[in-house]
Amino acid sequence: MASTVTTDKRPGYGQLLRTPGAWTFLLPGFAARQPFAMLTIGIVLLVQHTTGSYGSAGVVAAVTGVSMALFAPQSGKLADRFGQRAVLLPGVLVHTASVSALTALALADAPLWALFIAAVPTGASVPQIGPMVRARWAAKLEGSPLMSTAAAFESVTDEFTFVVGPVLATALCTGVHPAAGLIAEAGLTLAGGLFFAAQRRTQPAVRRTTAAAGPHTSALSIPGVRVLAVAFLGIGSVFGGMQVSLTAFSEEIGNPGANGLLYGIFAAGNMLAGIACGAIAWKSGPRRRLVLGYAGLTIAASLLWSVHSVPLLAGLGLLVGLCIAPALISGYTLVESLVPAGARTEAFTWLTGAVALGQAAAVTVAGRLADANGASAGFLVPLVGTVLALATLLALRSRLSARASGMASGRIAARGMGHRVPVTVD
Repeated sequence: MASTVTTDKRPGYGQLLRTPGAWTFLLPGFAARQPFAMLTIGIVLLVQHTTGSYGSAGVVAAVTGVSMALFAPQSGKLADRFGQRAVLLPGVLVHTASVSALTALALADAPLWALFIAAVPTGASVPQIGPMVRARWAAKLEGSPLMSTAAAFESVTDEFTFVVGPVLATALCTGVHPAAGLIAEAGLTLAGGLFFAAQRRTQPAVRRTTAAAGPHTSALSIPGVRVLAVAFLGIGSVFGGMQVSLTAFSEEIGNPGANGLLYGIFAAGNMLAGIACGAIAWKSGPRRRLVLGYAGLTIAASLLWSVHSVPLLAGLGLLVGLCIAPALISGYTLVESLVPAGARTEAFTWLTGAVALGQAAAVTVAGRLADANGASAGFLVPLVGTVLALATLLALRSRLSARASGMASGRIAARGMGHRVPVTVD
């Protein structure tokens, strides 16, 4: 059952962190999600070392990302039905074993097809800690204005993770051993995942499905969730396109070290905007903020291909980062009003998976474009991805209201609880 949280007129981080029981899942959640940001770069560095090919390394990493995007929602659905602990315990064991197998195969110079096979369970078993933490916030803050603050806090935490994780993995791979990054990822996943799973008191209540209620319905049946998934695909195209194109740009100008600086500025923009979003007492609703934020992101991303100097690209990268956080935070905030409690973990994993899928596709396409036509061509991927997503968002924005998704939400809630419940329409 959701706890009642009282807030003042300006809910902020101080109030959020004083939520009863919050720290019991925040600290384990931070430790458990850290390895997630180490996985892709760890695979790339190890496979490139053993094969001598960035192309092969990128494809293996992309297979992992696509596998995660496809299987993550199923993990979320199982967590909603049987509890987060029931999914995490076997999940972290499978992931640890899969990463170990992938590492051993790479070190043994196994053929590429064998690495692809090992990459599938590696991605499929990635623990969905971020969505699970968001689901715990949603359960505690049901109907509270602090939900927007919690979404901002989680966005900043995610971005901080994606700044620290790759740096840690790179340092281990280059300073210790090419396989050290993946070995550390597997060990941290096992320890952090088990620690998080042990926090049983704060996990959302399980909505059991009875035979009379019929089969469990996916959160993706809610129209608003499908619209948000498309929007998050576009955000994933920005992440993937920026990673590849910034690397290609730095090599083109003969200064590979500039890549870390440029991507760091981009990530810093995302973090700063996330912090600001959580500190502001918004008068506009999350749907309006999502549309406006996404429009700003599309405009900023559409200028990337035309920039050819480090200072200008750094400034534009900062602007793109500043626009990403409002869109992400607004999208995650909308889940509370669109999705019933019994399907929220699954809904969050659909959005996280959409980002991963968009990123994997963008890495592949931007890499080919950059190889053939230079870094500027790679920057066209964020442009196209955000334009298509914004067009979808504008055309179907009415589905992001609780009224538009109320019937589907009520149907899922009723089946999840095992009896009929009234549908609330705002």
